[in-house]
Amino acid sequence: MAEGTTQEAIEQRIKENLTQIHNRLMVFSGKGGVGKTTVAVNLALALAQKNLRVGILDVDIHGPNVPRMVGVEQPIISTTEQNKIKPVVTDTGLKVISMAFFLPDDGAPVVWRGPLKMRAITQFLADVEWGELDWLVIDAPPGTGDEPLSVAQMIPKAKALIVTTPQAVSAMDARRAIEFARLVGLQVVGVVENMSTFICPHCGKETELFPSGSAERMAQEMGVPILARIPFEPAVAIAGDDGRAVVISAPDGAVARAFHNLAARLIE
Repeated sequence: MAEGTTQEAIEQRIKENLTQIHNRLMVFSGKGGVGKTTVAVNLALALAQKNLRVGILDVDIHGPNVPRMVGVEQPIISTTEQNKIKPVVTDTGLKVISMAFFLPDDGAPVVWRGPLKMRAITQFLADVEWGELDWLVIDAPPGTGDEPLSVAQMIPKAKALIVTTPQAVSAMDARRAIEFARLVGLQVVGVVENMSTFICPHCGKETELFPSGSAERMAQEMGVPILARIPFEPAVAIAGDDGRAVVISAPDGAVARAFHNLAARLIE
């Protein structure tokens, strides 16, 4: 079979497999270290808490941290009669698939060249039995290289949510991510400014962690809204390590409220 036909067949399989997913949201960033996975996980859980059917797809091949953050560390992976992969369902009802489920242990690196990574991403999109979902949140690889490009091109009708931190260097990378998304035909729904301020766990005082203003200026220049400013609390990191994301472990806190507001804005 000719390569073009093969690619056509793959695209058709993915399109058919994702038919029952109403909203497909790629969460990605121009660089690592901005809290992209934390945003993806807490946003997915906030959507699920609004009685929506939600899945999260972790295609960050080299840093698949979603399972740890949602408390799924040793899942049993099974398949359907049609040989489709069943996602793991958490006690919150969230459906999860991650590269981490297919590694021998948590510390195992993925030392793969491009074609193997593309094959894995293709299988996640074409062969996972998601069923009907209101939202599929995709934790995409950081940057603007081969892997995010493949994910963006393979998922029809996907939208992009860009994660940045407030300082100029991160905002510059977010600008590149927005340009990348537009170049590959993704609608950018907005920007999340993560770690916008630090909330002291002792006195509750809010303090800027980074020089502010750069993300705001960048978003205005690029014509996209800042949908949320997520404060940083030490409890966020602790909750992620313990497998109970902050929207679950501290539902009344400022961070959880920010994620619920973000979910509400996306639903609108």
